Amino acid sequence: MNASIDAVRVAGTQQGPVPVLILAVDGEEDIVPIFIGFNEATSIARGLEAEDIGRPLTHDLLLDVMEELGGRVDRVVVNEIEERADGQGGTYIADIHVDTPRGETVIDARPSDSLALAARTNVPIEVTEAVFEDGRDDSEKFAELEDIRDVPGEL
Repeated sequence: MNASIDAVRVAGTQQGPVPVLILAVDGEEDIVPIFIGFNEATSIARGLEAEDIGRPLTHDLLLDVMEELGGRVDRVVVNEIEERADGQGGTYIADIHVDTPRGETVIDARPSDSLALAARTNVPIEVTEAVFEDGRDDSEKFAELEDIRDVPGEL
């Protein structure tokens, strides 16, 4: 299923504020929310804005190294949710598909890192049907959350 990064927002939880990446899936009203860390959320927001801050951050560096070695990100696939033993949510799993001089290779990565690269390269993002069905949620629940770019001091 084709997807795109709709927003990076901040949700209030019992543990305090937590960034949530909102994936919109083509043709669907529901979204796939993925809770991530502040550093990754900030990096994704910067990638979406194509903001150049001078020196490369980790995701910029990874992309620069990959390109210097002749590689190119082809697409990102969020392909699995590993359920927690307590049944409370799970861990998303993603792959980065990279074209290299030796052919295509697939790299296991956290969705936040994968999507930070996708934000910088505008490559296609996919989610499997199983991930969509297991992770889907009502978009209205997340629409009123504050955008991470509007949270003072986070960028």
